[in-house]
Amino acid sequence: MNNVQYNILTGLFVLSLSILRLNAQNPEGYPANYAKEPRFKALVFYSEQAEEAHVEFAQLAVDFFKRLNYGNGYTLETTTDFSGYHYDKLKEYDIVVMLNGYPNNKSERDAFEKYMENGGGWMGFHAAAYNDKNTNWLWFLEFIGGGVFYCNNWPPQPILVEVDNKDHAVTKNLPTSFVVPESEWYQWNPSPRENNDIEVLLSISPKNYPFGIKDIVNFGDFPIVWTNKKYRMIYLNMGHGDDEFTDATQKLLFINAFRWVLSQNKNGDPFKK
Repeated sequence: MNNVQYNILTGLFVLSLSILRLNAQNPEGYPANYAKEPRFKALVFYSEQAEEAHVEFAQLAVDFFKRLNYGNGYTLETTTDFSGYHYDKLKEYDIVVMLNGYPNNKSERDAFEKYMENGGGWMGFHAAAYNDKNTNWLWFLEFIGGGVFYCNNWPPQPILVEVDNKDHAVTKNLPTSFVVPESEWYQWNPSPRENNDIEVLLSISPKNYPFGIKDIVNFGDFPIVWTNKKYRMIYLNMGHGDDEFTDATQKLLFINAFRWVLSQNKNGDPFKK
């Protein structure tokens, strides 16, 4: 055996020992799960005809979701026109993210209802859940928890929030209370918490009352993140202006929510593939 062969065999032996040591230290195996192909398909919808601050949020949110797709971890599509997404096309997506609005005509609404009733995933922000006496969409009212817009603070401001369920996948790695960036906060009537199908995950702390400068909210139950357990969905009240992606804790909340909706897919958790 010459020196070259000896060095190669010695190197292989040392490498084998290193692998054995690593496996002994980590009996569950290799910790990383690298994607061999895009894990899922996401559709992000927003309107350019919305309130200026809601459009500002949407534009930054699109960039946020594109950043989550560095390395092509999933197939990402964005649209400002929901009319082309009939049910047979919509069902191709594992999640639909609505940033500042929702379907407005009957055909679009029918397609979205069918999508959600058949296991579709939804993540909605701020104005994507706004509804009042003029909305005329009874299914959506039930879907969002039964509450209609009641009041809000003005101008937008940061707020102290409290975690309602620290064991939920969306909140388990968040502080039990923390300050989130400025937003316009919607209060709902009745409170979604009164609905047995709703699980509230995050609420505005009563310690904030009274809050607001021009328009002041003095009291009331104030959930801002929740899920309807009958559907694969989550709603987050954040979404007003250009300050929403300046805070790491809130961005972590958004990522957790996005991952959680996807992880509940009836076809299996894409993050375990």
